[in-house]
Amino acid sequence: MSSTKLYNYIRIANKQGVKVLLLGEYILNPFFKELQTLSISMIKEQAQHQIKILKELASTYSLTIITPLIIVKKDKIYKTIAKFTPSSSYYYQQQILINYAHWNEENFFANKPKAVQAPLIFKIDNFKFAVISGFELHFDKIWEQISSKNIDCVLVPSVSTFGSYERWKNLILSRAFTQNCYILRANRIGEYCDNEFTWSFYGDSLLASPNGELLEHLGNKEELMIVDMSHYDVAKARESWGFKEIIDKRSLL
Repeated sequence: MSSTKLYNYIRIANKQGVKVLLLGEYILNPFFKELQTLSISMIKEQAQHQIKILKELASTYSLTIITPLIIVKKDKIYKTIAKFTPSSSYYYQQQILINYAHWNEENFFANKPKAVQAPLIFKIDNFKFAVISGFELHFDKIWEQISSKNIDCVLVPSVSTFGSYERWKNLILSRAFTQNCYILRANRIGEYCDNEFTWSFYGDSLLASPNGELLEHLGNKEELMIVDMSHYDVAKARESWGFKEIIDKRSLL
């Protein structure tokens, strides 16, 4: 995404009273397979430019921006999810990385956590967010760290492709229901072609309710989705289903 497009989307969001903006994976960076062909110095220069712009935008529009970013520290490349606010910035290093033969981020990036820890968590107007990567959505160890934090919404930037459309949607709705929280997923669109595959990124950014229902979703074109979320709806879903209460009682036995 160009800086001009990003500016335009943020202006629109600001006029609509948006407080948190979420971008998908590999939106501000080249896709992983392209990234592998770039020099460390080029990746570092890109990151510094993006960070400067994002800090300015967050400050100018009094906005919290959540976006995956590839950054360089001491000549090592890290896959992060960055949080920019008007007064601060924070970088969450993805803890569980994809490691398939045709798509091995684990070997490429320097992220090497010793054990799964709580992800990025923050509050806006007493509404509590957690941020994880799309791949981390699959793993119970991550959700164990989230479930005890009384999260209202889990933000999930992703880059899903191939024939995974239905699987991803079902997984997100299931996680939202069992955790009784919103899940807002921003998924990349577009294509990348190599010698073996055409990687079609199909979009379908969506919002799942604390009852596991699909509330809003986008298609496979470049679009901006603006949604409202309520702490009351989260509390009501948890009271109705009682999943957390059951677990809390068992932990006291």
